[in-house]
Amino acid sequence: MGTIVEAALGTGCDAIHPGYGFLAENAAFAAAAAEHGLRFVGPRAEVIELTGDKLRARTAAAAAGLPLVPGRAVESRAEAERLAEEIGYPLLLKAAAGGGGRGIKLARDAAELATLYEVAAAEAGAAFGDARLYAERFITAARHVEVQILADEHGAVIHLGERDCSTQRRYQKLVEEAPAPCLAPALRDAACAAAVAFARSVGYTNAGTVELVVDVERERFAFLEMNCRIQVEHPVTEAVTGVDLVAEQLAIADGRPLSLAQEDVVFDGHAIECRLTAEDPQQDFRPSPGRLRRFALPDLPGVRVDTHCEEGTLIPPYYDSLMAKLIAHGPDRESARALLLEALERVEVEGVATNRALLAQVLGEPRFVAGELTTRWLEEALA
Repeated sequence: MGTIVEAALGTGCDAIHPGYGFLAENAAFAAAAAEHGLRFVGPRAEVIELTGDKLRARTAAAAAGLPLVPGRAVESRAEAERLAEEIGYPLLLKAAAGGGGRGIKLARDAAELATLYEVAAAEAGAAFGDARLYAERFITAARHVEVQILADEHGAVIHLGERDCSTQRRYQKLVEEAPAPCLAPALRDAACAAAVAFARSVGYTNAGTVELVVDVERERFAFLEMNCRIQVEHPVTEAVTGVDLVAEQLAIADGRPLSLAQEDVVFDGHAIECRLTAEDPQQDFRPSPGRLRRFALPDLPGVRVDTHCEEGTLIPPYYDSLMAKLIAHGPDRESARALLLEALERVEVEGVATNRALLAQVLGEPRFVAGELTTRWLEEALA
């Protein structure tokens, strides 16, 4: 943190945009920037501290009127076992200070809970420096739906619709889309209104995402957490709204009011994003570091590509394996899906293994085509 602050001061910067890495949701980093007269492009440190702590965020969400998945903080394995007796299995263990799908374990019965509790606590401590856990009932047929919000420093809060991030493997997102397919209009409206209410209740400013779990069988949603940063999947929202979220982030950090009101937000078509990673699906998704001998991504109308890679880039073993994001935007979901498939066909990578073929397979799976998504559907299809 100190090195980045010194770099900003030394180069004459007046703001730091933390991207979507770990420091993007680090309250101490936001406070350090402010102490040195630098604008942190995100919410205030105290809001990051509140929303970044799953336990405090749940309390704040309940106070704002949002429904919650049954669960609570657990300080020992015995306490987790007592909670499981109250609300039943399966039980999901989560890092209280976590994010990005890390530090999550699913215990289907008491025997698994006995084994996984210490593992989850150790992973939480190693990844986030905080071994606290909370446990909640696992919803078997669940969708992961999130609402993008923008809030300025003058009290305005709006939403830019929702995204569906249910296509996951081991709680890691592979494909995201906007809007969420097959979502009842009343449920969609209620979810977006709840996200705005939560953001307003905690005094949120800048861009953020309220994550929800949708119980498919009961057609209900509940609060999961809030990500107080830009999301990896933010381009699908940009595609369907025409709003540059990062430009809005910078403007808000500069003290300007939002450039649009809620009634100005217009949704156009459908967008789907897939994450191209340096992993080998044939080897249980083993990371595939190496130097790129060839790296060619498509240039197609309606397709956006975000990447840091080029021929000669070294993919190291130390960081996230994300190489590029491909985003297709079309007038409807089927046209966006077909366009993204065409884009994947034109991807050329040599030097490392990638998940390109798997992504194409996912987009062609009947359940994906039909929009019949849950957070477990992909793992079931792979099995």
